[in-house]
Amino acid sequence: MSETVLKIEGMTCMHCKMNVEKALRGVAGVTNAQVDLGKNEAVVSGSAGRDEMAKAVAAAGYKVVG
Repeated sequence: MSETVLKIEGMTCMHCKMNVEKALRGVAGVTNAQVDLGKNEAVVSGSAGRDEMAKAVAAAGYKVVG
């Protein structure tokens, strides 16, 4: 199991944070996702690929950068 840090644009509130966490946790292979709203990043544990996670974040209305 690995840990991936994603920088995310577009989050402005706790509702955004929860939406991104829910989207990431719905990706096959993700075991946990914690979003830090202050840092605009998510720390994701599991075996899912970065592309799959980025697609889930985009589908929720946000953007993975970097």
